[in-house]
Amino acid sequence: MSSELYEFDAMMRERHGVLCGVDEAGRGALCGPVAAAAVVLSPDIFLEGLNDSKRLSEKKRELIYERIVKTALAYQVVLVSAEAIDEMNILRASLLGMKQAVEQLAVLPDYVLIDGNHCPQIDRCEAVVKGDARSASIAAASILAKVTRDRYMRALAVQYPQYRLEQHKGYPTKLHYELMVQHGIQPFYRKSFLKKRGYA
Repeated sequence: MSSELYEFDAMMRERHGVLCGVDEAGRGALCGPVAAAAVVLSPDIFLEGLNDSKRLSEKKRELIYERIVKTALAYQVVLVSAEAIDEMNILRASLLGMKQAVEQLAVLPDYVLIDGNHCPQIDRCEAVVKGDARSASIAAASILAKVTRDRYMRALAVQYPQYRLEQHKGYPTKLHYELMVQHGIQPFYRKSFLKKRGYA
């Protein structure tokens, strides 16, 4: 699978120059931030096992995460808070995080590939539907975003053990709903998400 992802990126580099992949994690969660990652991979390094973060185990994601941060030409991850998500909605918050991640890169790209069907306000940007399964750069960004957010949620779980955030990472599971009803809503919850579901 990795070779196909790299072939796509090689084609895009040939057309556009220095390439950046962008993805997010945590859009569907009830609490915590949304994480947006941007990465400029080295065209000379092949990361064995690189894939869409959703297709990898947590252990494999952590392993490949370390390889990405050691070998990438540049990378950046931005966390956008639950409060900001409530203020501007999840799509706008995700796009803002993506824009900030790209702008904070140490190596500015010539062309930006975004996973999904929306582009933030960035020059020379292309949205790629299911891009995390098509582009090595986007797949790498998906891993950076997912691992960063999961680590954040595990740290939050230490402060709020009653919610078992380390298990569900803030996503709307049956267990999470039960614990939320039992223990109440904390400031790190997305109030706009809970209202839609009748919990706030």
